[in-house]
Amino acid sequence: MAPSARHSVRRRTLLGAGLAAAAALALAAAPAQAAVWSSADQWGTYTTPDGYTLYNNIWGSGAGSQSIWANSSSNWGVWANHPNTGGIKSYPNAKKVVNKPLSALSSLTSSYNVTVPSSGAYNTSYDIWDSDYDYEVMLWVNYNGAVGPLGTAQGTVTLGGHTWTVYKGDNGANQVFSFLRTSDSTSGTVNILPILKWIKDTKGWWGDETIGDVQFGYEITSSSGGLDFRTNGFKVSSS
Repeated sequence: MAPSARHSVRRRTLLGAGLAAAAALALAAAPAQAAVWSSADQWGTYTTPDGYTLYNNIWGSGAGSQSIWANSSSNWGVWANHPNTGGIKSYPNAKKVVNKPLSALSSLTSSYNVTVPSSGAYNTSYDIWDSDYDYEVMLWVNYNGAVGPLGTAQGTVTLGGHTWTVYKGDNGANQVFSFLRTSDSTSGTVNILPILKWIKDTKGWWGDETIGDVQFGYEITSSSGGLDFRTNGFKVSSS
């Protein structure tokens, strides 16, 4: 499960001096052109002029080094060198806050375009939270290596322009609903609102929740030797 900036505080494992020692090396892996912002800080954050928040978010135990860079909310990336061990190490992401009840939303869509490595263990995913962080909705658009969702399979459904295998679980802090795309995609558009309404109206797994964060990024388990993850396009639209 990929924690939000606020929620990760509840369950993060502090990483010790290793991250600080690796900071210079990680920053060196930023793109050759000077990015508007870059950071190797564990919780490095940056707010873009159009209201998105970029977050380095190295939250898991046993993490290696990682740096994030950004030119805008739709042009940013990560270099990560996490060991080939189990457990999620980080979820670098860009976040847009919606802050509207489901019943007040007439549309919620997002587009994405990414370049991801062919090795390592990770997923590229949306992480959508209600405003109280009681519920987490993950939309995996691609994944690689030894990774898997929390919970048990609930079947397959076509919603929002994609076909997903659905999982339902509980991590002890919140309910988690994971939607794994049945074929990998590196670009596309997701109509998010029908997915959230399906959870409410068809399954009854939550009520008229206020949708808070819509995050998009890379949940990285391992990237030994250093791998690049690049966001070439990203946008969230709601009304």
